[in-house]
Amino acid sequence: MKKAFLGVVILTTILFASCSKSQSTSSLYVPTSADVTPTATLTDLQQGRTLYINNCGRCHGLYSPDNFTPAQWKTVIPSMAQNTSLTSAQVTLLTKYVTRGN
Repeated sequence: MKKAFLGVVILTTILFASCSKSQSTSSLYVPTSADVTPTATLTDLQQGRTLYINNCGRCHGLYSPDNFTPAQWKTVIPSMAQNTSLTSAQVTLLTKYVTRGN
């Protein structure tokens, strides 16, 4: 019984520790006018960055957009968006940020 209780305490601690908002954002790129594409304005990219930080960083680490290709992000983001209350327009902005407008 003590081992089961201890296991629950450890698991709960791990879960709460992993859902921390103390993620570092200093390594994430900050969009500039050089990042603008025909399909992504600077405002789109900036809003997407904010959405990425405030939503994706709630429960796991924030990956640099360069960690995945645009095609990979376009697969990951929709599957993860199902776990949020983001609108489709917000998901589009977030995707524009991580794919650098591609």
